[in-house]
Amino acid sequence: MRLTTKGRFAVTAMIDLAMRHGNGPVTLAGISDRQQISLSYLEQLFGKLRRHGLVESVRGPGGGYNLAKPTDKITVAEIILAVDEPLDATRCGGMANCQDEQRCITHDLWTSLNERIYEYLTSVTLKDMVDKQKPSNVSTLEDRRIRRERTTPTVVSA
Repeated sequence: MRLTTKGRFAVTAMIDLAMRHGNGPVTLAGISDRQQISLSYLEQLFGKLRRHGLVESVRGPGGGYNLAKPTDKITVAEIILAVDEPLDATRCGGMANCQDEQRCITHDLWTSLNERIYEYLTSVTLKDMVDKQKPSNVSTLEDRRIRRERTTPTVVSA
């Protein structure tokens, strides 16, 4: 399987969106800032995610994106496939014409790996990913607050 930047960024952006689920629409500019992903790249990805029914757009002031389904109903595999990311470790795209139009000797190995990867990614939901992020995200935010307090000079008025 070759997971490119497109698939990684789509999963990252969806986790960011899911972490803010229920607090109103989330802007792509906000995701872009937090995750260091190009805004124009996010716009392309979210167009595909919307067409696959994973997100909904909200227009106008205060607009942005919401999840179109509950977090426990969206799998990592769905996200990756929605942005046209193939889940395939074979060189032939599963066509069994790997070597000189013939099946290569490792074809079954890579096909089996594809099946396992797909099984795993369909077993991991967005909810699972958000639940793993919450404790570390809270501590990261707390660490930033503490660092800011330490480096911000105290102004005493007399």
